[in-house]
Amino acid sequence: MNERISDSIRLIIRRPILRTSIILGIITILVTNHLQITIWKLVDGWSNLLKLGSEALPPDFTVLTERAGWTYPPCTFESDMLCSPAVVGMTQTLEIAFLSTVFGMLISLPLAAMAASNLSPYWISQSVRQILAALRVLPSLIWALIFVIVVGVGPLAGVLAMTMYTIGYLGKLQYEALEGVSKEPLEVARAMGLPRWQVARFFAIPEASNALISQALFMFEYNVRHGSVIGLVGAGGIGWYMNHYLSPFQLYDKVLALIIIMFVVVVLIDQISLQIRKRFMDQEIYPPRALWRNIVPFFPLRGGE
Repeated sequence: MNERISDSIRLIIRRPILRTSIILGIITILVTNHLQITIWKLVDGWSNLLKLGSEALPPDFTVLTERAGWTYPPCTFESDMLCSPAVVGMTQTLEIAFLSTVFGMLISLPLAAMAASNLSPYWISQSVRQILAALRVLPSLIWALIFVIVVGVGPLAGVLAMTMYTIGYLGKLQYEALEGVSKEPLEVARAMGLPRWQVARFFAIPEASNALISQALFMFEYNVRHGSVIGLVGAGGIGWYMNHYLSPFQLYDKVLALIIIMFVVVVLIDQISLQIRKRFMDQEIYPPRALWRNIVPFFPLRGGE
């Protein structure tokens, strides 16, 4: 018996995958027990899920046609559809996402240039990185709670909350992209005696423009998706209207309809942004440099640009 135990221990020691699996299994059991997670709670949850599904199905798409007299800000259109919870809520979500992405991009890009180790002195880059990390510590929902307290209920709180989170999140992506640019153009610029801000403005940022635009489009998609979250605490967007149906009415069929509508809009935005990114990323080995004016349909492409 002792010999079998010794052989088993030696086998475990010789096989790192088996050893790691056993350790992870033991930790999982201990954590599950500490959190008091039991199979009976899962069984109870399944019954609650079935009950929720029976109340939510079929989805009630009257949220697209009925007029919501409790919209904020008040809707002044004569059309009931234009003042419906789905249209007003989704429009506010897109507007909040757009403004927070634009404001966040304008603020985060200079900060990212300061945080890039190849563009700024060590003490500046590390200081700015800590500022960006501090902005990322709080999720967008907590930022929304803070700004609802500061400026009150409404889309302004949502714009401010998503802007703060966008600065922290997008700033990190941007300084990593700037640090990945080729060293040769930067060395040439420094040899010309240009100050650091001109090196960043005329060399580093144009070289990283494809990545920067792709990151901005991703951030816009992210902000649209999180519009449903921040609205639950009163920061505007479609989440505000979901919360109206959830508490105290518990109209899950209407909430499900809003979720489906939001899903369709997010998928459409994802496909549009994918086509925009392909415009710069999928052309031979060396993709053309992205220009902001070229992703806006009102500014036609110029020859050779």
